[in-house]
This record gives sequence, structure tokens and C-alpha cells, in this order.
Amino acid sequence: MPPPPTAGRLADLRFRATTTLQRRVVNPLARRMPGQILLETTGRVSGEPRRTPVGGRRIGDAFWLVSEFGERSQYVRNIQADPRVRVRLRGRWHEGTAHLLPDDDPVARLRTLPRGNSAAVRAVGMSLLTVRVDLED
Repeated sequence: MPPPPTAGRLADLRFRATTTLQRRVVNPLARRMPGQILLETTGRVSGEPRRTPVGGRRIGDAFWLVSEFGERSQYVRNIQADPRVRVRLRGRWHEGTAHLLPDDDPVARLRTLPRGNSAAVRAVGMSLLTVRVDLED
């Protein structure tokens, strides 16, 4: 009989299952929805634009979101390589600079963001990380 799975192994399986579902099913459908907020980063290896559906809120000249997998998220890794991003809000693209905020309380931040997405991030997220995009226009 194999040993019981460790907490780390279960977390890794959960991460893989969630990201596979997002990458292959949820994100392709969400990208096609006209009202969906998109975060466009530059692929750190390919240099190609990468568009990821996200949930968040514009507050003044900044757009706030919480990454559910922190630095394991591909878009966060792309931001680390190049913080210049674009955000599509209400069908209009805005250029900006993304900042990773590990000292911000992501659970408190989620309470200020749209409820539906925040609930999903809390439900599947494991290493929450706040991201602020300073918009230029």
C-alpha cells in the first residue's frame, strides 16, 4: 500500500488540476467574452503577448487584482521579467506598470474587489499575492 499523500503533494496536485482547467477550458472561453477584464503581459521566453482573464477593480489610476497562486502564476512570472502590461477594462486597453505587493494583505484586498471573482480566488488560491497596475491613461 502506498504511503498517504503529503500536504505538499496534495497542494501540488490541486495547483496542477486548477491551472490545467483554467488554461484549457476557462481562460479560452473567458477571453472571448466582451466584458471580461484581460491582463496582457509579455511572455518571458517567447516575447509574445499573453492575455489572461482576471478579476479585479480599477480604483483611481490603479487596477488591483489578487493572484491565486502568487509567484507560481505564469502572468506573475511574466510581470517579474517585464512589468509593462496592458489591462482591458470595459473593452478599452490601458497601458500600465504592474507591481507585485507581497506585503499587502491579499485577503483584506479581496474584500475590496468584486465578490464573485474574490470568492473563487479564495476557494482555489493557495499563495495569494496582491498585484497593482499603475495605469498611464
